[in-house]
Amino acid sequence: MQKTNETAMNFIQRQIYNPVALVSAFFALLILIVGVLWILVPPPPKTIEMATGFPSGLYYQFGERLKAEVAKESVNLKVRSTGGTLDNLALLSNPKSGVDFAMVQGGVANLNQYPQLISIAGMFYEPIWVWYREGAFKSEGGQLRLLNQLKGKRVSIGNEGSGTLALTNDLLEASGITDQEIGAQKLNPDEAIAKLKSGELDAAFVVAAAEAPILKKFYTIPGIRLMSFDQADAYTRNFSYLSKVTVPRGLLSIQLDQPHQDIQVMAATATLVARENVSPALVSLLLSASYDILKSYSRLQKVGEFPSSTGLDFPLHVDAEIYLKDGPSFLHRHLPFWTAVWAGRFVKIVIPLLVILIPLFTYIPSAKHFLLRLKLARVYEELKWIEKNAHNPALKEKSLQDFEAIERRVGNINVSMLDAKELYDLKAHVDQVRSRLHLAH
Repeated sequence: MQKTNETAMNFIQRQIYNPVALVSAFFALLILIVGVLWILVPPPPKTIEMATGFPSGLYYQFGERLKAEVAKESVNLKVRSTGGTLDNLALLSNPKSGVDFAMVQGGVANLNQYPQLISIAGMFYEPIWVWYREGAFKSEGGQLRLLNQLKGKRVSIGNEGSGTLALTNDLLEASGITDQEIGAQKLNPDEAIAKLKSGELDAAFVVAAAEAPILKKFYTIPGIRLMSFDQADAYTRNFSYLSKVTVPRGLLSIQLDQPHQDIQVMAATATLVARENVSPALVSLLLSASYDILKSYSRLQKVGEFPSSTGLDFPLHVDAEIYLKDGPSFLHRHLPFWTAVWAGRFVKIVIPLLVILIPLFTYIPSAKHFLLRLKLARVYEELKWIEKNAHNPALKEKSLQDFEAIERRVGNINVSMLDAKELYDLKAHVDQVRSRLHLAH
């Protein structure tokens, strides 16, 4: 066993000075680092899926524009059409759904039900539009200004699975109005439009951004007006996720003068939401893409107001918070997306490894010196045995053979300049034992 250990130590020591061995060791270490990097810091997926809403709504349109932007960085975004916010939350909270991101209307989610979800950013205002047939409110001068005026009317409150339905229910409950008192119908926007046209509906709630294509289908219906909320301030004080927004006359359509006058509405914030284990690289990519898209969403919000960290239901992702405050990281600012991803992954692994390895390197000289002294101590132990039995005739032949073996081993020992004294002291002691052997025989 002792001989085997010494052979192994001699082999390792010889390889330290072998350029081929050093190059091989370097590439082996490089492969090891890449392997660890791949396992511990997996790359972001190249295909992701986002739950949005109806194809005629802005959630879906926003998703399509995001898809075009991220495709420039070789990321494939699949846009899934859904019934709205509640459907999106259900899909996102289900790991088997395949959905990675979702658009969610502010004020709808119960945070206790979705502890694993986080916000990427608020993207745009979504006002609560209440469209009504002017003829249905003749006794009120053809104007709808209080939700109490809806009692006894036929009202669409939003389809199942939509944020519109959840928010409308909150407003009606706060106003002390039951579904039975207003003949509530759970219709999607297109169904509500058809019934408004046919006169089967008196009013319809819709939550959508001012840029949403679906709104044009409402204001082109003859005799349709928009409600101005006289109690907007009261509602926003009771619902912290709502903001009061002024819609100037003609904002939606100058040609059709919609709305016919300045009106007050409340607006939730449309938020991009993901699971808490989302890749930071994808957070950076989607935020970067959204900045360019939202420059054209300026009807109700100021340019640069979104993406925003305010008005969110879910906690803000830490990387999104840094991005919204300081902009993209140095790597993503100066490198292509996938180059920055790999550089970032390398840094995340190498820096912790260096923190561990650099202190270890300081112990290498001490460890090397200890191993040398251990090797020399074994030689001294054998010399001690030979010297002790130098005058024993029965062990003469064995002593000479062992001594010759020791001389060969000592002659093959390579040491650094700092350890030369240790080796030459040993050689001097070997010479002394040789002299005693010759005197004894």
